[in-house]
This record gives sequence, C-alpha cells and structure tokens, in this order.
Amino acid sequence: MIKLERASVMNLENAMRGARNPMNSWARSDSYYNEAGDYVLGPNDLDLARRLRKAGSDHRKFLRQVFVSVDITAPMYWWKEYDTYKIATVANSTSTMHKITSKPFDIDDFSHDHMTAQTEAFMRRIVDELEAIRLRYIETKDKSDWYDIIQLLPSSYNQMRTCSFNYETLINIYYARKDHKLAEWHAFCDWILTLPYAEELIVGGEK
Repeated sequence: MIKLERASVMNLENAMRGARNPMNSWARSDSYYNEAGDYVLGPNDLDLARRLRKAGSDHRKFLRQVFVSVDITAPMYWWKEYDTYKIATVANSTSTMHKITSKPFDIDDFSHDHMTAQTEAFMRRIVDELEAIRLRYIETKDKSDWYDIIQLLPSSYNQMRTCSFNYETLINIYYARKDHKLAEWHAFCDWILTLPYAEELIVGGEK
C-alpha cells in the first residue's frame, strides 16, 4: 500500500529561465500562466527543455531546479528502499519513537493488501498483541513494554513522510524502479507520470 497526497510542483518558471542563460536566449521564451494559475511551457521552451533533457544530466541542470513536494504514506519495508535516495531529497516523517503509543493499533495501520487470508488472520493476532502491550504501557509507563512494541512492530507498519525532491532525482528513481518487484514502486512511478510535463522532462519519451 502506498498513498501520495498533496503534491506540489514548484519553480518551473525560474528553472526554464535558467535553462536559457547559457545562450542568452531569454527573448525566445514563450511560456505563460493560464487562467488556473498553472505555468504552461510554450513551443519554444518545450522544445529547448526536450533537447536539454535528451542531452544528458550535464546539460539538463535546470531539472534540478524543478522542485516537488508530496506527502507519502507507505510501509516501512518500502521506506527502507526509498532511503537509498539521499541526494537532492529531504523527508520529514511522523515519529515512531515518540508517537507509536498515542493511538490504538488497527489492522489498517499496516499494509496488508497483498496478504493471503491465512497470513492476514495471523497479522490480526499480532495487531491485537501490540494493542494489549500498548494499553499496558499507557498504564504502567514500563519501558520494557515500549521496547516490546518497537521490536515487535512489523515492517508493514505504515509511516507518513513529507518528501521533497527534484525532476532530475525523479528521472533516476523512475528508471531504477519502474520494473521493481514491489507494487508500491509501480504505483510511485505511475504517480511520477501524472506530474506536469513528466512525459517530456522525466520519462523523455522512453516509457
């Protein structure tokens, strides 16, 4: 299970202006804001962006200035893989250490959408045990109960993080993960395709 919410794409206008700096070709810029407030790339700017995208990372530095922010809720086993991407990414997460006992445990706190019925039944027993330990900890504040929760907690536990990255990073992620075994990566790559000019600037027509 993975949810991507409240996405924002920022700074496309400034990034395109910077893309024209090397040739002092600002007068050829033909992009504009539409009535909805979206920045629309004109034919000249889009052609330049495509050519720079195709020329490789040294030439498409402007894509490092197109910023994306999004709230991602995903299981810990997915976050362990996401944490491979340390360059040009920032993430602020909800705190497992501080808030794990602040609400009752529920089966939907965990990703279980691909479990067999038998495994999900076992998972529900684990959730029930976690909740019993949580209630005991609330009453006694015994740190051994807290450690029981932390060390028993399955890697399917869902965590929300507010993440930021840029279009260049998303190029790397898309091509590294689009054929991955985990369904969450397929959903993430599908989300990438919904971003403004993803086909031209991220995928590069090579989908």
